[in-house]
Amino acid sequence: MGGGGWFYVPKVWTPYGGWWVNPKNWQRNTGFAGVGIAVVMTCIFKISAERERRPIAPYKHIPSQNWCKHAKIDDPTFK
Repeated sequence: MGGGGWFYVPKVWTPYGGWWVNPKNWQRNTGFAGVGIAVVMTCIFKISAERERRPIAPYKHIPSQNWCKHAKIDDPTFK
């Protein structure tokens, strides 16, 4: 009874560090992961923009036409 003192923690091994995890350099590691994700997403975006084609011209403006390589070829009314 009471609210202080010993706190039961089961003896369980976890790959992410346990019950009260505070890994060393977590901010730096998170930054590296964020930069890595941003680089991969940028590459995917550039490849997608290069390969995007529209066989039928859209009836209204589509935002991806601003960066699409073939927008003027696929849609003659595009400015």
